[in-house]
Amino acid sequence: MTGFADSELLFDALRRARAGERCAYADIYRLLERPVRTLARRLVSRAAVAEDLAQDVFVEVLTSLGQYDGRGSFAGWVRSITVRKCLMHLRSPWRRGRQWIESLDGEQSFESGESRAPSSGEALDLERALGQLGDTARVVVWLHDVEGYTHVEIGALLGGTASLSKSQLARAHARLRELLENDAARISCTPVSTSC
Repeated sequence: MTGFADSELLFDALRRARAGERCAYADIYRLLERPVRTLARRLVSRAAVAEDLAQDVFVEVLTSLGQYDGRGSFAGWVRSITVRKCLMHLRSPWRRGRQWIESLDGEQSFESGESRAPSSGEALDLERALGQLGDTARVVVWLHDVEGYTHVEIGALLGGTASLSKSQLARAHARLRELLENDAARISCTPVSTSC
């Protein structure tokens, strides 16, 4: 998991927030800000959109603390809200409409998974390679390989089955290998000449 762990500080902040202590909200935000933002940024490739979604997560978390029933991890509950908000955005008809309009203008949307060619000498690292995957592939890779979700859980989140998750993951891994191998070949090391 990306920093989504319960701690005594988090439980204390949750207890105080439920008791009506307003400054406890700031503590919850401070303790979970980085993992929420990181997860949103990994699932949604546009930084500004991911930031907006992270803020939406905190609005929902802080206004619905009463819905957390104490079963399971509080941080896990926040993580599930973050994943749900990001998936809702990725499925949004407004987003798909914007992508369609951008395609009419001849623009390529980085968020849609269409790749931008790296400039000469620019290294293609794993983060950039993940950004070149389509939305579903990027979500599956991140949730499975980093967050530890099972294929059954990912399939359910995507409205499909475990085999949807497995096939997306296999294709995404193959694409990532291809992108990283191409980059390694492009940036091959050339020995420095020692002769004058």
